[in-house]
Amino acid sequence: MELNLPNPTEWAIPAFIVLILAEIALFRVRNRRAYEARDTLTSLLLGLGSTVAGALTAGIMFAIAMWVYQYRIFDFGFVWWAWPLAFVLDDFAYYIKHRLGHRMRWMWAAHVIHHSSQHYNLSTALRQTWTNILTPGFVIALPLFLLGFHPLLVAFCGGLNLVYQFWIHTEAIGKMPRWFEAVMNTPSHHRVHHATNPRYLDSNYAGVFIIWDKMFGTFVPETDEEEIRYGIVKQLGSFNLLWAAFHEWVGIARDMWNAPGLKNKWNYLVQPPGWSHDGSRDTSDTIKARWRDKMMQENRPTRETGFAEPAE
Repeated sequence: MELNLPNPTEWAIPAFIVLILAEIALFRVRNRRAYEARDTLTSLLLGLGSTVAGALTAGIMFAIAMWVYQYRIFDFGFVWWAWPLAFVLDDFAYYIKHRLGHRMRWMWAAHVIHHSSQHYNLSTALRQTWTNILTPGFVIALPLFLLGFHPLLVAFCGGLNLVYQFWIHTEAIGKMPRWFEAVMNTPSHHRVHHATNPRYLDSNYAGVFIIWDKMFGTFVPETDEEEIRYGIVKQLGSFNLLWAAFHEWVGIARDMWNAPGLKNKWNYLVQPPGWSHDGSRDTSDTIKARWRDKMMQENRPTRETGFAEPAE
């Protein structure tokens, strides 16, 4: 028996809008500039485009999932215990995919959209990719179908995962109770993930459960030692919608075209963002290594200040 399950993210859209308006009002009362009109509009339009792109490609993804599902080892169906189990396993799969999304440029090209705003607010959560189908990320979920979880059930759990992640994109909430911070992803943990500060790069990949980061050594706590700067290492520098959606794909195409030899061309696709065949650019690893060396030499933390507004 197959259920006609709703899309949780679509059902949550009215709540998203209400909460964004509430956050705008809150920061105005606090006299803080957390929103920039053009940046927010870009985020909303990227979210709309992502919804359209998802609808156009959903049939292809579902067909692939069902093809794999026919070879399932077990048949869990929609028994009650399959729901929480699928939710946890899907969140683990999200952690793996998200981590690869920062460590493989091919996948970063789609994911970078979500990090391209220099502001951190609830509208940033809606800044989603248009090009997910062009990456190999969908492969990570296939073992769930092969194991015996129905694709509709996994899709529903994935939607709930995305709904959960909406509220953690805010500076309005400090730290949650210690027990909650220990297990769940929170605004504090996710602010770290969106930071460009060297100490924070490539950390806190969790969707719902922060335990994955703690298990696999990618957890970094938020600290008061330095102010968080948001965005990407090389800031987008534009509010242009199409540039925001496709700029990294353009960069990959240029690098592959100009790279000498097939191996270097391939590496521009699968190596981490910032990799170059001649070592002339910085990856997150080299940036963090240089920061650690500086800390050791100075024997003290640094405080990075300032906020570079995107240029048109």
